[in-house]
Parts: sequence; C-alpha cells; structure tokens
Amino acid sequence: MKYLDGFVLAVPNANREVYREFAAKAAEMLKEHGATRVVESWGDDVPEGKRTSFTIATERKEDETAVFSWIEWPSKAVRDVGMKAFMEDPRLRDFPPMPFDGQRMFFGGFEPLVDV
Repeated sequence: MKYLDGFVLAVPNANREVYREFAAKAAEMLKEHGATRVVESWGDDVPEGKRTSFTIATERKEDETAVFSWIEWPSKAVRDVGMKAFMEDPRLRDFPPMPFDGQRMFFGGFEPLVDV
C-alpha cells in the first residue's frame, strides 16, 4: 500500500526560486531512493484562520508563503529504507543551506485512506 510523507513550511517570498531549485534537487535524489512522486506546492489561496491555519502553524511572516509538499512512496517499508538512504546520501553535504526556517516546518508520515 502507498505511503505518504507530508510537509508544511513557510518560505520567504524572496527565496521562491532558490526553494524551487533546492526542492527539485532533493526530489531527484528522493526518486533515486524509491519515491514515486514528489510534489511541492506554493501557497496561492491560503485563508487566514482564527484558531488554526497554515499561517498560525508555521508562524508565517508577512513576507513568506506557505508551502505544502508531499512525497509518495510505494509502501512504508520502501519509505523507511529510502528516507534513511536519502538522509545518509553524501550529496546532501553539498546542498546549499535550507532557504527557509526548518524549525517552523512540520511533517509526518501517512497511510492513505482514500486514493481515487
């Protein structure tokens, strides 16, 4: 059964292209390690909430945009092996610094319930 890793973060608007390049490079490596799909989505219609929202959850600043991303894997077992291999890949040492505040990112692994 498929398995998904989901991520939400806030990226400075000035870093949009740098983030896109960073994410594209990571996506290539993730696919080499077994991911079947990597999607990076730049916020376009992200309403403000009163109790919860992407802005509240990421402490998004005025000059930042919410980003919603996911990685699709064939199974949790493939993800566990692939993500470990990705994190240990020596090419990560050559990556530029993250173009966002990683401490305000949240993420998790998910088993799909409906996939139409």
